[in-house]
Amino acid sequence: MEKITVETVVNAPVEKVWTYWNVPEHIKNWAFASSDWHAPYADNDLKKDGKFKTTMAAKDGSFSFDFEGTYTNVDVHKKIEYVLGDGRTVQIGFETEGDTTRVVETFDPETQNPIEMQRGGWQSTLDNFKKYTEEN
Repeated sequence: MEKITVETVVNAPVEKVWTYWNVPEHIKNWAFASSDWHAPYADNDLKKDGKFKTTMAAKDGSFSFDFEGTYTNVDVHKKIEYVLGDGRTVQIGFETEGDTTRVVETFDPETQNPIEMQRGGWQSTLDNFKKYTEEN
């Protein structure tokens, strides 16, 4: 299957964007696709071979899952690459554009949900990240 790419431009310098993307206290405030979900748990060992886990859950308690993987490459303020537990790969680029930062995520799709649903969910999560970072 073809990889999926989502992106946004955050009105913040790359140093702030990097911190908000990677620090668990911040991750818990943006790592979900809709307002009826939340991320009650996040852990992040940001280094090659380090592991991360974020629990994403419906606020009504009806469903939750852990989004987790292992880092394969970390280039501070520029790039993060990881492999998910099911073997899919993800690359995230951070491109400085003056006082703004372009965040580009490219990932292998899974086979259970339609491509557009996956793209929409990842884009919504990225939009939450942008909003949270710009407002804090």
